[in-house]
Amino acid sequence: MNFHNKYFINFKADYMLYVPLTIILQSCIGSVAAMYILMNSKSPTFLLELSLCVIVSMAYNASIMAQLTYKWVFNLLILSLVTNVALIVLNLMRLQ
Repeated sequence: MNFHNKYFINFKADYMLYVPLTIILQSCIGSVAAMYILMNSKSPTFLLELSLCVIVSMAYNASIMAQLTYKWVFNLLILSLVTNVALIVLNLMRLQ
């Protein structure tokens, strides 16, 4: 069993427990990413980064409300977290 399947099985088994937790986690990380992007508003890619941050964050929240399959919701969670953490790191490096 690979890494992704192990966590997906746990996510699927306790889906109703993970939904509120992951919404809060993903929204907090997305808002921190947006804050750092806005702190670097002189960057030429500022609007692109902010749009990407908002799109992936809202896609995860919308997937839960639309009651998509567990697999879609889980994959959008991973996509959202990876994208927003990457944007945080990128913008933190620019601040220094």
